[in-house]
Amino acid sequence: MSVQFGILNLDGKPVRAELFEKVLPMIAPYGPDGTNSYIKNNLGVLFCAFHSTPEAVRETQPHMSLRSGATLTWDGRLDNRAELVRGLSESVTSGAADVSIVAAAYERWGKDCFEKIVGDWALSIWDQNERTLFLAKDFAGIRNLYYTVDNAQVTWSTILDPLVLTAGHTFGLNEEYIAGLLMDYPGAHLTPYVGIQSVPPCSYFSISAHRQSTRKYWDFDPRKQIRYRSDTEYEEHFRTVFSESVSRRLRSHAPILAELSGGMDSSSIVCVADQIIAQGKACPPRLDTVSRYDDSEPNWDERPYFTKVEEKRGRAGYHIDVGAQQKTESAHEGDYFRATPDSSAGPPPPNDRFIEHVRNQGYRALLCGIGGDEAMGGVPNPVPELADYLIGVRFRQLASQLKKWCLAQRKPWMHVLFEVIRDFVPRTGLPEPLKRAPWLRSDFLKRQRRTFFEKYRSFALFGPRPSFQSNLSTIAAMRDELGFKSPDRFLCLERRYPYLDRNLLEFVYAIPGEQILRPGQRRSLMRRALRGIDPKEILERKRKAFVARAPMTYLANDWASLSTLIHQMALNSLGIIDSEKLLEELQKARSGEVVSLPHLLRPLVAERWLRSLAPWKVLNDLEPCNKTALQSGADARSSVQA
Repeated sequence: MSVQFGILNLDGKPVRAELFEKVLPMIAPYGPDGTNSYIKNNLGVLFCAFHSTPEAVRETQPHMSLRSGATLTWDGRLDNRAELVRGLSESVTSGAADVSIVAAAYERWGKDCFEKIVGDWALSIWDQNERTLFLAKDFAGIRNLYYTVDNAQVTWSTILDPLVLTAGHTFGLNEEYIAGLLMDYPGAHLTPYVGIQSVPPCSYFSISAHRQSTRKYWDFDPRKQIRYRSDTEYEEHFRTVFSESVSRRLRSHAPILAELSGGMDSSSIVCVADQIIAQGKACPPRLDTVSRYDDSEPNWDERPYFTKVEEKRGRAGYHIDVGAQQKTESAHEGDYFRATPDSSAGPPPPNDRFIEHVRNQGYRALLCGIGGDEAMGGVPNPVPELADYLIGVRFRQLASQLKKWCLAQRKPWMHVLFEVIRDFVPRTGLPEPLKRAPWLRSDFLKRQRRTFFEKYRSFALFGPRPSFQSNLSTIAAMRDELGFKSPDRFLCLERRYPYLDRNLLEFVYAIPGEQILRPGQRRSLMRRALRGIDPKEILERKRKAFVARAPMTYLANDWASLSTLIHQMALNSLGIIDSEKLLEELQKARSGEVVSLPHLLRPLVAERWLRSLAPWKVLNDLEPCNKTALQSGADARSSVQA
């Protein structure tokens, strides 16, 4: 992904060029293909390029649009290029760079162009004629775009670091962000820093000298429904939209890497991509795979499955022994600023040898299977579909499907029906995840009650069908997860997600739920539609095993350091958690009792991140009450480095 940083003085004061000299070293590692800066009067933009499509090599940014008087900076991949070029044929050609097509779209439709742009993108537009700045983001929020407004100055960036480190003041810790982190993921519009916002997915932020607002430009249509007479028609339609989604993400002038875990999501991406390339519908220089395994983990036996895909392809991919990797420390661990908890653990799972492999092979894009479980029925949950029958007074279908699901799940029909009815009843007590977190302080729960309960809504009686409401909740959770992810400064790879394609999800959300998921058959539509494309072993395999030993091993091996960490927790001093109760729960987990271990590890992630910020002095909430605890963490890190 390319990186943009910009400053706009709404009062007309000129932008100081020396600030760009401080920002450039922070963002340059993410954009190795050249830097360009533009400063004119009250506007300044710094752009570091990362070329991931053939057309990007020819673009110059920021892009000046003479007709509209707009300055555009674009980080993204435009998927519906052909469609937009046909509608804008008088001003752009098929070989134009994505940013040029987007500029022409803005000239034609103004801010209404955002809903017409399909792909993964973050866009800033300074409209000189309207004297308005627009910051917009794709529908899923795959690209980050942060901003802060300080008096008459707006600063924005696709990387959080420069907004924090060049602000000239400290920030309050955003409790709503921490609340989201402790239970699941923070809201996609949040950052850890009070005063710095993230543009929400599927939305744009606009600001002028007199007003500012954030608005949605598009959303899924609950009225859209697709109904066919036969399963075959649904399967054909799915193959079409899924192939289009994968094909869009094969647009590259450099070799592409694809994750291949052995599960149906990643395997289907690779197999469909091979078919597309063989048919000449996409022509990347090469498509390779990367697979992870761990022979020390008995619950993780993926090699028999990803090797089946490799056999079908006729070549092996790059294999990473995760077990061996965990025993070595990366040379890329260093004393750098970790803007978010996601970036607090240093380099991501790929080890140093893999980073070197990616650089040597020249990969620019990584195909990821994230979103497949959620979109394609990977988690069996019949409640939304049954709720559709109930609310639609279709009792015959309800009785028929209820019987099938009861047999498949081996549950009494009254039990399943109760689950359906219960999801229409407003929730009053604590959500189940909060009941498993007694270490959260009651005052913090009260302060963040809305944050905690927002994720556990009941179905609305009046409104879209329950299955559509469930789909919206699912995509909202995915947006939060994507917003939490930080770009990797060590491994320049643009992550692409075929299961988060806008057109694919529109199709999935419009068809009957029984096509996606059937009693006793997860991913029913995928399994039927991809016969002959995926290996038989992939289509017929059971649900992938969940790896559960690693957290327990972590507790056993690092108990001494964890105990010290917990006794000096910043989160305890801030009134967020009760460290003694947290220690009690961890001791239960260590002794083999059933506890929610993933939730127990969340405060440890947050705590280590807070301690990593101590030398940078960017959070005012941590001083002076937690100075000792944070300094101990900094001293410990210094001793390790020494």
